Amino acid sequence: MKKIKVVHIVPMMGPGGAERVAVDIARGLNSERFETALVSIWRRTGCDLEHFLDDLGVPVSYLGKGWGFDGRTYLRLHRVLSDYRPDIVHTHLHVLRYALPSLLLLKYTSLLHTVHNLAEREIEPRARFIQRYAFKHGVVPVAVSEEVALSLKRLYGIPQCRVVPNGIATAAYAQPKISRNEWRAKEGFGDDQVLFVCVARFAPQKNHALLLKAFAQGPASGPNSHLVLVGEGPLREQLKEEVKSLGLAGQVHFLGVRTDIPDVLNAMDVFVLSSDWEGNPLSVMEAMAAGLPIVSTAVGGVPDLFADGSEGFLVRQGDARGLADCMCSLLSKPETRQTMGAAAARRATKDLDVSKMVQEYEQLYDNLIDHSHRLKTENVDRQQAMSLRET
Repeated sequence: MKKIKVVHIVPMMGPGGAERVAVDIARGLNSERFETALVSIWRRTGCDLEHFLDDLGVPVSYLGKGWGFDGRTYLRLHRVLSDYRPDIVHTHLHVLRYALPSLLLLKYTSLLHTVHNLAEREIEPRARFIQRYAFKHGVVPVAVSEEVALSLKRLYGIPQCRVVPNGIATAAYAQPKISRNEWRAKEGFGDDQVLFVCVARFAPQKNHALLLKAFAQGPASGPNSHLVLVGEGPLREQLKEEVKSLGLAGQVHFLGVRTDIPDVLNAMDVFVLSSDWEGNPLSVMEAMAAGLPIVSTAVGGVPDLFADGSEGFLVRQGDARGLADCMCSLLSKPETRQTMGAAAARRATKDLDVSKMVQEYEQLYDNLIDHSHRLKTENVDRQQAMSLRET
């Protein structure tokens, strides 16, 4: 049986959630039925995800784009797709603008595009006409949460969008490589300290300033309470200055980008997220799989991930006082932390494993291939009918 050839296109192989979702789909597909490859619009960066794909033997084409507009990207991508001749091209984030011209030229190649964030936040306003044109001319949109699907309806008038929630390899976060006490000792934290952690890029979307304000309003009053920030981004230095101005220098810790996230989470007590908007964040799922209770703003697909009051707490967007109160509640109640964390881990194992996401995409790919086959058959029938009439 001929395998279905699928190509995933991402901006670059970085530590972001969308890139990891693309990789998880590519490596998780049934190898007896699917042949997969990836394309990075950017050049190689030397990140761990690239090395991971090298070790797996998954073919990746790096187009070499740098900052700013580069018209050669269109030609390079067209050459890759023409040589590979995929049955399905699956785009992520803002790369649809590069793939669309080739897909209009490659007959019978199906194209779908996963929207990982609110549609209003995915792409700059001046480029939205490309997305609008694509969705009206055969590109199948996929939303990672119901909230994202609603945003596609608001912005592009798509009445019903297929929703495929993100998933993670839950077992990897339930089985860290080193123990909690070992990690803490290595990083300079005591066994008696309560560690709140946020794994998120230092960007406006994540609103770390709100988290710092909330931490200062309550949890920071406990001498054993600490806030651990994992990630990088353009606001890092600004946030460091904010930490100093709030007098939190001894209690807020910047760990940078880490490759040992399961070990980091295993050593923590509570996961916190203060985002102003989200799609369906992997960081919350990972923390749940690691057995942490969650405190998060109720944005995007977050409310669909866990039950408020059972596996964590949800607060309104921008509510520093609400974040502070929930963090203080968990700070003072270790039994609640344990109970909620265990419930979160059970929910993650049951509902959030990557296998469910991959299975849904396999079904979607099959449907696209069936539709494409019908179009080919109808086209052949029309051509034969025209030939008979001419004779």
